[in-house]
Amino acid sequence: MHTQIRSDERHPGSLLPHHVDAFEQRFQELKASIHQELVESLDLSKLAVANQKHLEAHIRRVADHVCRTRGEVLSQVDRERLQVGVIDEMFGLGPIEPLLADPNITDILVNDAHTVYVERRGRLELTNIVFANDAHLIRIIQRIVGRLGRRIDEVSPLVDARLADGSRVNAIIPPLALDGPALSIRRFGKNPLQMNDLMRLGALLPEMAQFLAAAVEARVGILVSGGTGAGKTTLLNALSGYIPD
Repeated sequence: MHTQIRSDERHPGSLLPHHVDAFEQRFQELKASIHQELVESLDLSKLAVANQKHLEAHIRRVADHVCRTRGEVLSQVDRERLQVGVIDEMFGLGPIEPLLADPNITDILVNDAHTVYVERRGRLELTNIVFANDAHLIRIIQRIVGRLGRRIDEVSPLVDARLADGSRVNAIIPPLALDGPALSIRRFGKNPLQMNDLMRLGALLPEMAQFLAAAVEARVGILVSGGTGAGKTTLLNALSGYIPD
C-alpha cells in the first residue's frame, strides 16, 4: 500500500532503528511539518471559539495543498490518515492519540521517539508508531503536562502526575534523560476488577480472598509489592471494597 522510502533518502547521515518503517518515519515528519505550517498561519487566539467542522475542513485543505506542492505521493488511505493525524496534532496528543482511544491498552511506553510499546490484555507489544524526532515527542509531552497545570523544561525535566481519568503519567526530558525524552502512561479501565473477578481469572484462591478480607477488616497492615504491571493497584482497589463503612 505504501511507496517505500529508503532510509538513505531521508536526511543524510540519519539512522533509523531496524524496527522503524522508513515510510512511517517520513509520514510523521510530513505530519509534523504540516502542523508547524498551520501553527504559523492560524490565529491561535481564535482556535477556542472557531467552528470545529470549519477548522477541520481548513486543516484538510492545508494538508492536501502541502502534499501537492511538495510532490508527496500518498494513497487515498494514507492521505486520509495524514489529515486525521494533523487534526490529532492540533487538538490531541499526536501519534499516541489512537492508543488512548483503545480501551484494551493499559500501558503506553514511549522509550524514545522511534520506540513505542503498549501493554494490551496483559501482553507487551512493540507498535509501529513513531514521532518525527525528539522535538516532536517533547512537544507532545509538554502538551500533556500543560493540561495538568504543570511544566516540564530544562529546569524541571521530570514530571510525575495524574490525568483527569486517573491515568498516571511519568515524563522525563534532557538534560536528566541522557538518551532523549521518554514518556509512560499507565491507564486504568472504566470498570476496575473486583475481588470476584480476580478469583474468576485465577489470580488468587477464595481462601486467599477470605484471609485478605479478614486482614482488612481487622485493620492489619498489608504490604502489596511487585513489578510493573503485576497488579498492585488492581489488588489495592479490590481490597478497598472490604473496608467497613
